[in-house]
Amino acid sequence: MREAWFLVGDDRRTQVMDILKEVKKRGDEAIVEYTEKFDSVELAPEQFKVSKKDLEDAHKRIDKDLLASIRQAIENVRKYQKEIFIGNFKHPGIKYTPIKRVGICVPGASAPLPSTVIMTAVPAIVAGVKEIAVVSPPRYKGSIHPVILAVCKELKITEVYRIGGAQAVAALAYGTQTIKPVDKIVGPGNPWVQMAKCKVFGIVDIDLIAGPSEVLVIANEKANPAWVAADMLSQAEHAPGSAVVFTDSQAFGHQTLEELKKQLRQLGRSNETTECLLKFGSIIVFKSIDEIITQANFFAPEHLEIQCGGESRKIADKIENAGAIFIGDYSPVAVGDYWAGPSHTLPTGTTARFFSALSANDFIKATSIIEYSKEKLAESAEDIIRLAEAEGLDAHAKSVKIRQNVIARSPD
Repeated sequence: MREAWFLVGDDRRTQVMDILKEVKKRGDEAIVEYTEKFDSVELAPEQFKVSKKDLEDAHKRIDKDLLASIRQAIENVRKYQKEIFIGNFKHPGIKYTPIKRVGICVPGASAPLPSTVIMTAVPAIVAGVKEIAVVSPPRYKGSIHPVILAVCKELKITEVYRIGGAQAVAALAYGTQTIKPVDKIVGPGNPWVQMAKCKVFGIVDIDLIAGPSEVLVIANEKANPAWVAADMLSQAEHAPGSAVVFTDSQAFGHQTLEELKKQLRQLGRSNETTECLLKFGSIIVFKSIDEIITQANFFAPEHLEIQCGGESRKIADKIENAGAIFIGDYSPVAVGDYWAGPSHTLPTGTTARFFSALSANDFIKATSIIEYSKEKLAESAEDIIRLAEAEGLDAHAKSVKIRQNVIARSPD
């Protein structure tokens, strides 16, 4: 039986439920308390929101080359999201409306994560969302990293709060004295954030349950073992992060293992990455590519790389369950994480069986439109009445019959 990674542990469940309950009950007061407890930062409610000046200052001070790269990444994501957006599809039987207000969770770390803002906010902007609130824990000198703030400013997001964790999810879902509730919450986070998102689902919508990052590489003897090892390490350095290789060549598996050992010694976070590989990494040799495809579809990974030379595209066509597929030797996960256009907010932990990558299409609502004329209702009335009466719903049937009487008296 599958169980979501973040649901393990009764203590965690209890803690998250207590946080949600207290924020719903006490609002800002609870946010102040939990921010001091979990982030060791004392904030008054009027300090939750990042000022306009701080956003502007961060944007002015950002490295110009980095800003140019950020702007191009934004444009790449915007272009891709516009191309796949179904909200422009016109049909008399359906109406698409943007979600009014969205909350974005950005993980807190000493290193900036501007890509998270780009990959969540740009799809929402393309969909026409008018109000976006960003929350991130104050882990960088008691505030949010300036690169994240600069990206928010670049995207014209002015509502940014220096709060995080389950308490930030609760604030977005229920609202507080200083934070308006949202209609949907998206973005990654630690187990407490993900469990909180799960618990408030139904009060608000959520994107998906995002767990530790993972990559599955399908590779044969035509692949470059050094490149495959580097791609494994790019996920394992998340610590935690899962990195697995499926191959039909035992020799290639050994070559990749040797490359891992060599490259690990060159990493700044070698110890953490090694521990992660030992816990969540594997190189598995199968008898055939067909067996690999079967197991890959069962594995349903977040990132699936296929490095099998000229066979890569053919194999990709047989993959049914994956958050994103990276085809060929020159398509590492990093291309998708930062640049290509699809959002890097992807399903993990086998949930690619039913979840999809975040896109602009997740920020609209579809409303069915039904408009019958007198003549059309006359044509269908007896069938509708028959179906309603079969279900014992007399009032349903009578709501049509009462119109039949008028139709029957109407002149042609």
